Amino acid sequence: MSQAVPRSPLSAVFLIHVALEAPLVVQTFLSPTSLPFMQMTNTTVVLLKLYAAVVAATCIASVLVFPLPEFLPGKRALAIALCVYHSVASTILFQAPRFIPHTFGAWCESIKVTPENVWGTFHGVLGLLMVVWWQLTLQYAGAFRGRA
Repeated sequence: MSQAVPRSPLSAVFLIHVALEAPLVVQTFLSPTSLPFMQMTNTTVVLLKLYAAVVAATCIASVLVFPLPEFLPGKRALAIALCVYHSVASTILFQAPRFIPHTFGAWCESIKVTPENVWGTFHGVLGLLMVVWWQLTLQYAGAFRGRA
């Protein structure tokens, strides 16, 4: 009889990725021109749909690896890929000119709290959470490697 493999509750980080990305993916597929982005052209709509397809694939992969044991190399590889993605996305959003024509008010604007910066912060935090997951689940991978 095989033993149950211990799992970390930190695997919820994969579902947090889905929660952050799924709304944009769904809206991009259903009605890309209704997204609140400035200066949308046919080219940007096509590129946005291609981006949404790639992100949808990462969301599907995240849902599929969520219940898997932490020591599996595929799950760990996806975590590193998502860490890189969210870190790069955060940097891009922080450096981007204003492209979302919404505001949180004059006071927020004066302290640089813009939709782009908030979105970038969410991506940065999620990238950091992927690193935390990686580091705190090393013991699972190490224990399995020692058993094999």
